[in-house]
Amino acid sequence: MKSYIAALLVTLSLVACASSNKNDTSKSPSQDAAKQTQADAGSAQVAAAEQAQLLQQLKKDSVYFDYREAAVKSEFGEAIKKQAEFMRAHKGDTVTLEGNCDERGSAKYNLALGSRRADAVSRQLQLLGVPKEQIRLVSYGKDKPRSACHDESCWKDNRRVDFNHSLNQ
Repeated sequence: MKSYIAALLVTLSLVACASSNKNDTSKSPSQDAAKQTQADAGSAQVAAAEQAQLLQQLKKDSVYFDYREAAVKSEFGEAIKKQAEFMRAHKGDTVTLEGNCDERGSAKYNLALGSRRADAVSRQLQLLGVPKEQIRLVSYGKDKPRSACHDESCWKDNRRVDFNHSLNQ
């Protein structure tokens, strides 16, 4: 019986030694944590770069309008949907909707029309779940033209709402 117990103790000792050798004792837990922190920082940098690139793409989007109109055309639904998805995912994002008009009409008329255009896009964003608190409106009327010629080819570029994001994290 004593020899059986002795054999069992030797076996258990060998098993314990074998399992402790599997662990790499050359690395301390703090080294593992440091490597994980570096990996997390690298992932965060990649995510931030991707987010910045997406934000730049979103800022290039505009919604264009017909002459004297403030109704959002269905062809811009996908662009607005993309904006809304980003804003719902980034609660710290605030977008300023910048209403613009072409040069025809008085300054007062164009400021009001630019405001109605920005408000129309705002309503679309809100219907897609963007909180009103994340949206700001501004009208530039005819003061910020994208194109400077004086015919329809330029005027259609100037009748728009631009998206200006401000991501606060």
